[in-house]
Amino acid sequence: MSNAMADGRRADGERRRQRVISAIEQATRNGTAISVSGIARQAGVDRTFLYRHRDLLGLIHAAELQPVGSTSSVGPPVSLASLQADLANAQARNTRLVEQTRRLERRLSEYMGEQAWRESGLGAPVDHEELRRQVTRLEQQNTELAARLEEKDAELEAARGANRELTRALNQQRSAER
Repeated sequence: MSNAMADGRRADGERRRQRVISAIEQATRNGTAISVSGIARQAGVDRTFLYRHRDLLGLIHAAELQPVGSTSSVGPPVSLASLQADLANAQARNTRLVEQTRRLERRLSEYMGEQAWRESGLGAPVDHEELRRQVTRLEQQNTELAARLEEKDAELEAARGANRELTRALNQQRSAER
């Protein structure tokens, strides 16, 4: 009787294995999501059965990584790795958009604050354009004054040189007279 029981258990285990393999094949053909829980449920076995049979678990994990077998989709096949890459890219884009939104909110807040300040009448109105024109005029005036100063310096140096020559000539004339 023990041989019959052992044979019955082996046969039951083999039937379960076949149901798991069939469930994997069917899920691959149908393009449904493949997971350990889903295959166990479809095959009518407990998940612990799959974890005790590492070869079946390996088949499930290999099927998870395979592209989805749907023929109605257009474009490249989708795999778990490509979906994970898409998710990572979407998360990075989301992070960039959140930061951009924060910057824009900060700028909008500053602009609205300045506008409210001007409209409240609490601060003196600042005419930035008039200040820029005044700065431009003052810079131009500064440039003109610097040029005139250089010209006056050159005239002064020439007058000093002429004065030195006249003084030297006068001193030579006086020494000759003595």
